[in-house]
Amino acid sequence: MSSKPHNSATVAVTILDKEYRVACSEEEQPGLQASAKLLNERMAKIRNGGTVIGAERIAVMAALNIAHELIQAKADLARQPVEEQMLDRLHEKVQAALEKFDRL
Repeated sequence: MSSKPHNSATVAVTILDKEYRVACSEEEQPGLQASAKLLNERMAKIRNGGTVIGAERIAVMAALNIAHELIQAKADLARQPVEEQMLDRLHEKVQAALEKFDRL
């Protein structure tokens, strides 16, 4: 999140039972909440595994795992031709629209 966003608000997020207050714009709040949820889940999984002790070490391990997944995802996208990416997104949109239509 940016350090001084426009139209910012302070948002509380909880990670490993500790509350943190973060300033972010209204537009960034859903992303912040999702990021905090993901980080909390990853850190809890590492803590509950019992192999890493200490909140700082748990946070570093979680951050490394998430960073690795991000790098892998970017590499996978880079190997996929642009046209194929566009077709995949179009296919997902069509599927979502069909599912909504079927529910009506």
